[in-house]
Amino acid sequence: MKIVIIGGSGLIGSKLATLLRHAGHEVVAASPSTGVNTLTGEGLKEALAGAQVVVDVANSPSFEDDAALHFFDTAGRNLLAAAAQAGVAHLVALSVVGTERLLASGYFRAKQRQEELIEASPVPWTIVQATQFFEFVAGIADGSVQDGAVRLSNALIQPMAADDVAAALAVVVAEPPARSRIEIAGPQALPLDALVRRLFAATGDRRPVVTDAQASYFGVQLGDRSLTPGAAPRLATTRFEYWLAQRARA
Repeated sequence: MKIVIIGGSGLIGSKLATLLRHAGHEVVAASPSTGVNTLTGEGLKEALAGAQVVVDVANSPSFEDDAALHFFDTAGRNLLAAAAQAGVAHLVALSVVGTERLLASGYFRAKQRQEELIEASPVPWTIVQATQFFEFVAGIADGSVQDGAVRLSNALIQPMAADDVAAALAVVVAEPPARSRIEIAGPQALPLDALVRRLFAATGDRRPVVTDAQASYFGVQLGDRSLTPGAAPRLATTRFEYWLAQRARA
């Protein structure tokens, strides 16, 4: 198949492109750096010509409320219009587990808008909602520093490796459009504060981690169901400890 990956030069997009090329597909890794810009519409028609599948893993360059909403609304409308015109048979979009429970955040309201646009589109679709990536746990910690300490909720989180996200997307690409949401998650749920403590122990980070049930996560106060999947997610196999060990050897 010809498969176009929107956001194809990013963390997930580049890994997915490699997997799909190894499987024998023709892959277009589309991004502004390759002349394809979903926000302006530049290059979309040409990139999508003859494509059977489009995978959207692009993210807003800004987490600010208005900027994120502008990105996901405008880019989503442009992509869906181009996909419909090109006769794309399957649109796969990467979203976030718990989006509908995190709407106190403008970023997640923007992600919900993206999902709603896809759901209303005539293009056959599957939305893949993923839990947080291992690769971003350090960034969560850095964004939670107050007075030299890392203040984090002890709400459960069930993160996964970026490699496993890409592998799950590659499976969905080969399936018929679900016209529904599929959840993917890591194999183990851990309290967020405990997860960061494990990261710090492995990396030698000496910053104290303070458990604070009121600490926010991207501006949202968490409950135990906020960041974990429902009853029937597709579970990855890579555990955090193994990922940490592999990272240390890299």
